Amino acid sequence: MNTHQTATGRLQGKIALITGAGSGIGKAAALKFASEGADLVLLDVKEEAMEEVCRKVQQYKVDCLSIETDVSSEIQLASAYRQIRDHYGRLDIVYANAGINGVLAPIELMDFDDWNTTLQVNLSGTFLTVKHAVPLLKDKGGSILITSSINGNRVFSNIGFSAYSSTKAGQVAFAKMAALELAQYHIRVNVICPGAIDTNIGENTERTPELDSVTIPVEYPEGSQPLEDGPGSASQVAKLALFLASEDSSHISGTTVYIDGAESLLRG
Repeated sequence: MNTHQTATGRLQGKIALITGAGSGIGKAAALKFASEGADLVLLDVKEEAMEEVCRKVQQYKVDCLSIETDVSSEIQLASAYRQIRDHYGRLDIVYANAGINGVLAPIELMDFDDWNTTLQVNLSGTFLTVKHAVPLLKDKGGSILITSSINGNRVFSNIGFSAYSSTKAGQVAFAKMAALELAQYHIRVNVICPGAIDTNIGENTERTPELDSVTIPVEYPEGSQPLEDGPGSASQVAKLALFLASEDSSHISGTTVYIDGAESLLRG
C-alpha cells in the first residue's frame, strides 16, 4: 500500500519560508503548508529539528530546504536568502515566526543584555526576515505573516514580560507599516497573536527570583481559557496561518488576528 500522498491544495506551486520552523507553531505551519502543496524553506537555530520536519513532509512529495539560521544575525539571514535565491529564485509566503520569551525580571533589575537579546531575536529578527524577503516577493506579490502575541497587545498583566511584550507590540506596529508600504507590490502583511499555546517556548524562558517582589496577584475565574479547557494547539494556529497565506485571504492586509479562545478578553 502506498502511504505517500500527492500534495494538492491551496498552496500548490507556492514556496513558503518559515522561521522557527523546528518546533511548535513553526513546525505545525510547515506540516500544514506542505499538506497543501507548498515547497518549504525552513530556518531555525536547531538543524536536527529542521531535518526531522523535512523528513516528515516528504509524505507530501514537496521540496524542503533547511538552513540553520539565527534570525537576529543579519549576516546569517542574508546568507540564507542567497541560498533561497539560488535554489528557488523566488518566494511566495514568508512566515516570521521565530521568537523567545527571554528573561523575565523586574524592570529595575533587568540586565540590558537580556533586554537586547529578546529585542534582537523577536523584533529585529522579524524586521530582518521581512527586509530580505521583499526582493524575492515583490515581482509577483505574496503573503507575509508575523507571529506576535496577546502579550503587549491585549494583555499587560504578565509581570516580568516587559521586554517580550515590547517586542510583540512592536511587531504589530511594524506589520501595519509594512502592509501599507508593500501593498504597491501586492504583498500582504498580517499578524497572528496567539494566547496560551501548547509549545516548547518555555524552554527558552528564564524567570528570575527577584520577579516575586513585583508580581501582582491576579485571580481569574476558574479556567483561564474560556473556549477550551486548556491552551490551544500549534495546529490550530497553523490553520489560521494557512488561511492568511492563501488566496482565501487575498483582500486582507494590515490585520491582527487573535487566536486565544477569548483568553485575552478575560485577562486584559
